[in-house]
Amino acid sequence: MDDWVYENLNIAEAASKKGLCDHCLGRMFGKLGTGMTNLQRASMIKEALLEKDITANVPDECSLCGNIFDLLDRFADAASEKLMTVETENFLIGSRVDPEIEKNETKLWNDLGAENAEPLRSELNREIGKLVFSKIQRDVEFKNPQAVACVDTRFADVTLDVAPVFIYGRYNKLSREIPQTIWPCRVCRGKGCRRCNNIGKMYATSVQEIIGDIAADMCNAKEHSFHGMGREDIDALMLGTGRPFVLEISDPVTRTIDLAELERRANMSELAKFNSLAFVSRDAVRAMKDSAATKTYLARVKADNKINKERVNEVARSFKDLCIDQRTPARVEHRRADLVRRRKILWVKADRINNDTFDLTMETESGTYVKEFVSGDGGRSRPSFSEALGIQCRVEELDVLAINDHGVIR
Repeated sequence: MDDWVYENLNIAEAASKKGLCDHCLGRMFGKLGTGMTNLQRASMIKEALLEKDITANVPDECSLCGNIFDLLDRFADAASEKLMTVETENFLIGSRVDPEIEKNETKLWNDLGAENAEPLRSELNREIGKLVFSKIQRDVEFKNPQAVACVDTRFADVTLDVAPVFIYGRYNKLSREIPQTIWPCRVCRGKGCRRCNNIGKMYATSVQEIIGDIAADMCNAKEHSFHGMGREDIDALMLGTGRPFVLEISDPVTRTIDLAELERRANMSELAKFNSLAFVSRDAVRAMKDSAATKTYLARVKADNKINKERVNEVARSFKDLCIDQRTPARVEHRRADLVRRRKILWVKADRINNDTFDLTMETESGTYVKEFVSGDGGRSRPSFSEALGIQCRVEELDVLAINDHGVIR
């Protein structure tokens, strides 16, 4: 007989008089003894009590749980049936118990001084999980389960919480008329009105929808979210190898979709293209958001007056590893906090310089407002290219040439 049994015999004797089933009796000492079930603990306790001529009071119905463990097979069947409706490699069982039972359980622990007791829900989850495993042959996963089946033991109902599918990729935006993500109508906020032609959106489609709608259909899911490594303006193109993103598919019925087929179908669009699709974990979203990748841009600039080629080149070279202060641009201040952000311009190169137009290729720190760096935004961005040149300039077209993330996700 293990030492812990005799060391807790006084508590065991008091517990044996409470009319507990073997599950609840053994659970009073659930944190003691390794590699055994609560039924085995109860057997050891009763054997030790018999040595003192004490017989445990075992009623027809447990005074604590009401013989809830007699329904384990029913719970396991309900959970298995629910889990089989979705494709997962693993699962986890959770449970809801009558609050009155949990209240009485806590009171019993306090009354007995049972400091090593295991909660009823913990044993239920474990025992139901064992039965479900034998039925569906999927692994039990405690840290990152793909599905959690929560059994309401009062009604044997099961709710299923399915982990999202996360798909990494890079996109090129080839249209100056679509946003990166779904943009709900400002007037009706997605309900549909005259302003949005009853579609509930400011724009008919987006980069997110082009690939997200297809992925959701393949996963037999209804909703998707889009996490980009920053975003470009609606009227800007995203060129080069593309901008990294993670597509999140909520409540998928199917998880193992053909990413090559997803890429093929998404790339039928003329508005955006996608590459490098791969399944990733939730951690990829955080890694991407925390990335401070620099960006390379091409800005086609128009000046208010005639410009001097040498002077434009001189000003461009002056913005080498130079920090600028940018107050929230006037064009977005209605939806963003009015702050002053310090950003670095790594380098600027001027090209195709004509009478009043020129191109600027530049690499900037993440979060730089390039249009405002060029124009000055009425003094909100300083120093600016316009200020240094002495001639007011504005960006007529903007392309993102590269996101210099150096494979932060992959």
